[in-house]
Amino acid sequence: MSFLRNFLLLGCIAGVTVTCASAQSDLDVFFGVGTATAPSSNSLIDTFQDGNLFSTPKMAGTFGKVGGDILITPHFGINAETDFRFKQGAYAGLNYRPIFYDFNGVWLPFGDRLKRVVPELEGGLGGASIKFYYSSSYCDAFAGCSTSNQYIESSNHFQLHMAAGVRFYVTHHIFIRPQIDAHWVNNFYQFGSNWVPEYGASVGWSFVSH
Repeated sequence: MSFLRNFLLLGCIAGVTVTCASAQSDLDVFFGVGTATAPSSNSLIDTFQDGNLFSTPKMAGTFGKVGGDILITPHFGINAETDFRFKQGAYAGLNYRPIFYDFNGVWLPFGDRLKRVVPELEGGLGGASIKFYYSSSYCDAFAGCSTSNQYIESSNHFQLHMAAGVRFYVTHHIFIRPQIDAHWVNNFYQFGSNWVPEYGASVGWSFVSH
């Protein structure tokens, strides 16, 4: 449900910013793909209290990014975005899915002097949520086999977010943006570092022509 709420939150933000865009503000929405990484904590966990120890993994996998931003002046704006692992990964006998969400200030060093190649920097704060699931399979002679994936619990953390990227406008409205993100997650003990770098690229749409 929290995963859905993140999308609904971004939808509400997009709805507000669409209204602002009608007042000649520069609104952009984007979707991207990349990866976020963090080392293993190298811990052994007796997950099911049965004496069997499971090792903790490193963070990896394919992540999606969804967000939107609006420029208030030619140099400054605000944005909101969320990053999430597409598939659940294995974590010490369970499955897990990390989600990062943040609200940022956006700075365009060259303002509106550059139209087709636009560098930008972001900085802000938000949260990180690690959601855990238990996956099991059951078979019998009557109904055959079935698989269940049950949500167990979440671990939520405060995070700081920084990013740098460059927009390449391939048309007056469509841009491609390679981007490097850095998430600093407070007390991120599930992994071996509070720092989570992220590398990816987004495709976006600007409602104002460039």
